[in-house]
Amino acid sequence: MTLSAQAIGRDWLAGRLSGAGQREPLVPGDVRVPAPAAGQPSQPGRPAQSSGSEIDFDKARMPAAVLVPLIARPGGITILLTQRAGHLSRHAGQVAFPGGRCDPEDGTIVDTALREAREEVGLDPGRVDVLGLLPQYRTRTGFLVTPVVGWIEPPFTLAPDPGEVADVFEMPLAFALDAANHQRHHRDTDGARRYFYVLPFEDRYIWGATAAMLVNFHHVLTSG
Repeated sequence: MTLSAQAIGRDWLAGRLSGAGQREPLVPGDVRVPAPAAGQPSQPGRPAQSSGSEIDFDKARMPAAVLVPLIARPGGITILLTQRAGHLSRHAGQVAFPGGRCDPEDGTIVDTALREAREEVGLDPGRVDVLGLLPQYRTRTGFLVTPVVGWIEPPFTLAPDPGEVADVFEMPLAFALDAANHQRHHRDTDGARRYFYVLPFEDRYIWGATAAMLVNFHHVLTSG
């Protein structure tokens, strides 16, 4: 299916997202595969054995959630993203969705996403119309992340937490829906190869889990 970003609206998105959280993701998580011998190609397949602080792919079970905020701008839908503060111990400076691990007081995974967005960027949960869920994504640090897609009508106010967020910006949904922007990279470390997606947007380098979730979002909207 070829998408026209101009034709995408709230109701169409809600329809495409119905049941999407139960689907198998195109990109299931951050996995490593055995590195190929010199000069030999390698394709993603059976994950390599993890080591150190990494968690075996199939054991990534700690629940977490992120909010994928879609902003209904007059010129086209945008996606709200953050750049994490540079002093953080994990993923410093990376582009991310607002989100984090589930707290015991969270009633649902949606509550987690909305709470984290309020804490990180000051987004009022009452401004978010939840459209649905995307397939879960496993991280090598043991989290099972559920992306929650929310629709936001301007105007709204933000108050980013400087302890967690260095910047907040918007990227056109049309950019994320253009498969030409889904670059596939890899790195070889400790005898294993890690594949990951990159979406280079202006002067931003969107990669890792955030890029993978955007690729999964594109797959949900264009498949089936």
